Amino acid sequence: MHTRQEQLEQFDRLLTIMKELRQHCPWDREQTFESLRTLTIEETYELADAILKDDKQEITKELGDLLLHVVFYAEIGKETGDFDIYDVMYKLSEKLIYRHPHIYARVEADNATKVMQNWEDLKLKEKGGNKSVLSGVPKSLPALIKAHRIQDKARSVGFDWDEKEQVWDKVKEEFEELQAEIGKMDADKMEDEFGDLLFSIINAGRLYGINPENALEKTNRKFIERFNYMESQTIAKGLDLKKMNLEELEGYWQEAKNHKLRTKNE
Repeated sequence: MHTRQEQLEQFDRLLTIMKELRQHCPWDREQTFESLRTLTIEETYELADAILKDDKQEITKELGDLLLHVVFYAEIGKETGDFDIYDVMYKLSEKLIYRHPHIYARVEADNATKVMQNWEDLKLKEKGGNKSVLSGVPKSLPALIKAHRIQDKARSVGFDWDEKEQVWDKVKEEFEELQAEIGKMDADKMEDEFGDLLFSIINAGRLYGINPENALEKTNRKFIERFNYMESQTIAKGLDLKKMNLEELEGYWQEAKNHKLRTKNE
């Protein structure tokens, strides 16, 4: 690992390069907060992909791409006179110190749950901060992640089940309500109840320490891998998936599952 001095030297080098790019590169010179926004979102998802693959080299690369965006925004802010990288780091450091009183002040928090409760309480007390528990949840978050964050924040003020096992009664209740609306074929109410069921399942995942976004993405990747195998096997035999019946497709699907299992054990 590198020394603190070496790390600071590389950060200084990055800031210098960013300044030079803004001065001399036609593309970099044209960028604004708005034009970078969607690219930043894309880079965040690429980092998330690398983390799911547990590819350390790829994580390193994607963290660099995300850091580029941080210094890019800061350089633009410096040019407009609104802020620079010092302000970004100073405000972050001050926030971290303020929201960790169990480290920097005389407040006790001997577990992660207590730390999160203190964090949310301090956010509500900050001048110009969030005015309600849920106001800090970004509106543009994907719905699945947003539901998890909403539930986490509600838990921080004690709005949660006493025992995690109780959530399954809620899941069952929502499932039965969805079934009832499906029987009536009311599209709007079916959608409402389906959303309620999803929300309750996400709650169950949270209570059992399962990240729903990660869990669903793993299932997505598993399905893609199995489907691709099934497709490649049928093409190799001159078969057309669209002309095969469900029983034949199920046979290839099971073969795909067994193939993955064998690969894992080899």
